[in-house]
Amino acid sequence: MPAPERRWHLYLLETAGGALYTGITTDVARRLEQHRSGRGAKALRGKGPLTLRYQQPMKSHGEALRQEAALKRLSAAQKRAWLARQEIAGGD
Repeated sequence: MPAPERRWHLYLLETAGGALYTGITTDVARRLEQHRSGRGAKALRGKGPLTLRYQQPMKSHGEALRQEAALKRLSAAQKRAWLARQEIAGGD
């Protein structure tokens, strides 16, 4: 029996200082807990509390990687504008 396919998710976290962090995972709750406990990305250590601002399931790992890369290329202001559009559209 083949292993079940994992569903990839794009997520954005906001630090206590207002910085936005973009990542992908197959389990948003697990990854958020890793970040909050200091076992996630080094860039987020000591920057809490962390708030999950956005998450979206992706069709594939490749799509998640492409969307993550596109968001990481945006300036902070552009990323906030993108996030505001997603919240207005109900994409959360």
